[in-house]
Amino acid sequence: MTVSVAGFACLLLLIFLRIPIAFAMGLVGFFGFLYLNDYNTVAALSMASRRVINTSQDYGLSVIPLFILMGNLVTRAGLSHELYKASYSFLGHLRGGLSMATVVACGGFSAICGSSLATAATMAKVSMPSMRKYGYSDSLAAASIAAGGTLGILIPPSVILVIYGIMSEQSIRELFAAGFLPGLLGVGLYLCAVSWTVWRKPESGPPGERVSARARLESLKGVWGILLLFAIVMGGIYGGVFTPTEAAGIGAAGAFAIALARRALTLKSCFEVLYETAHTTSSLFLVVIGALIFSNFINRAGLPDHLLQLITGFDVPPMVVILIILLIYIVLGCVFESLSMLLLTIPIIYPVVESLGFDLVWFGIVVVVVTEISLITPPVGLNVFVLSGVLKDVKTGTIFRGVTPFWFADIVRLALITLIPAISLYLPELFYR
Repeated sequence: MTVSVAGFACLLLLIFLRIPIAFAMGLVGFFGFLYLNDYNTVAALSMASRRVINTSQDYGLSVIPLFILMGNLVTRAGLSHELYKASYSFLGHLRGGLSMATVVACGGFSAICGSSLATAATMAKVSMPSMRKYGYSDSLAAASIAAGGTLGILIPPSVILVIYGIMSEQSIRELFAAGFLPGLLGVGLYLCAVSWTVWRKPESGPPGERVSARARLESLKGVWGILLLFAIVMGGIYGGVFTPTEAAGIGAAGAFAIALARRALTLKSCFEVLYETAHTTSSLFLVVIGALIFSNFINRAGLPDHLLQLITGFDVPPMVVILIILLIYIVLGCVFESLSMLLLTIPIIYPVVESLGFDLVWFGIVVVVVTEISLITPPVGLNVFVLSGVLKDVKTGTIFRGVTPFWFADIVRLALITLIPAISLYLPELFYR
């Protein structure tokens, strides 16, 4: 236990010294493992090298670059504009309707993109000009983009769910099924947050122009590609037609075909898409390898077993333990960004949760939802800082004030998913169990 605590202290020190988290976790994991094996250099080097080789050769991990490639191609094809246009045609005439359209468009775009930061950055360029045109307050406009962007790490296909599944040895297919209904619940609660905001301050979100029924139908023609792609990819996974890895390959090929059909690709842009995909993938793989090396050290030190003994010693109900874990995640979300927080904690916490008899697929969705909350939680709400970089004339404090109703909506969703596991487990049990 002492060695584990010392390892965490060293890790936090390296992170605060601005050492990249992948290298910080790898270094602490390697030297911690070396210490626990009586400075047996061969054992430590063997462990680290196996992690690097096995991770880079893991067939299941190929889903990550393929889904990232699919998201980059969809972004390049400009489908975000079509999604917002379709959402606006149905919701724009309502009070706060443009913010609602932004949330819905974010949900649809994130279903293909899989990245919260990319969704927030893209939708800021698409929806912010329209909301300013109709006199929306900067706080509501920017907050709806920041909050809507968080849906990108839950609605499948989600890279975060893939990483959780690999680290906890859970079925990615079941995790994708489990994330669907909570993702829709998130969209619905965010719409309620917009409605509450404009009910309190009607001037913050005036209604836009009403669109005719014919124009609404025509707007749907622009999103047929993304709807078809989502139906093929997720329908194939849910129906057992192909594995998540095969679905990722089909999705990337479909996104490439859509981008070609929309004449959105040139030789130069193809190179840029491939470069962005390779850069993002290599960064994620480095972090995953570092986390797995750190996980080996933590498990070798016996920290999960010590935690389980400590928890059972208090003689509290298992659900109380889950609530304490969620409180810890919310506090950590004020300091760490989402991926770092997930990779630091999952190796320690998931064995404890499994020992208490909880379903790890359900817990994965709970963890991702509480991780979403960290993306809009001050002082390190990463989505907020991405938006402040894109919208240079909007202050960070303005965005944080605007996301408060969305933050409470997330807390309500977290409580519902935690207390009613069926919300997450209905589809996995229907299709796979």
